[in-house]
Amino acid sequence: MKKIFASAMIFAVGFASAQTVAYKGAGDVKVNLGANLQDGGTGIVSSVDYGLGESFSIGAQAGYLLGVKEIGGEIPKFGDRFDLKVRLNANLGSVLKLPSNVDVYPGLNLGLKNFGGHLGARYFFDKGFGLYTEMQFPIAKYKKSEIAFDDLNNQFAVNIGVSFDIDN
Repeated sequence: MKKIFASAMIFAVGFASAQTVAYKGAGDVKVNLGANLQDGGTGIVSSVDYGLGESFSIGAQAGYLLGVKEIGGEIPKFGDRFDLKVRLNANLGSVLKLPSNVDVYPGLNLGLKNFGGHLGARYFFDKGFGLYTEMQFPIAKYKKSEIAFDDLNNQFAVNIGVSFDIDN
């Protein structure tokens, strides 16, 4: 399934020719809705980013793991599955002279589970609609429980999904 999705993304990105702007700068608002893929569970994730200037944005992200198995004979509770983060991004699409409908954004995030980083990309097919992918990794983890639930939402993860520009 992962290979099919990756192939579809490459096909779509390679052959679409929409001319829209992926990141406009101050006041620009992007919303990402997608799936979270990580070891031990998959889930849903949503984020919103608000442009502060030509190449910087701040935002928030919420995620919830759905497909989590028992760990140590116990089922994780809501707080073990949920994560909330604040984000700071450097939007580099224009800096790297990429087409106006493509944005690449490295950044840092501070969440309930860790302090970490992320690297993402957005591709817009049309005004207001596109695809995104993002890789996230922890830099400093918070240890909270005796059971291995600390690894949930606290490890290398990949997010994939759709992106909306609600500022259009």
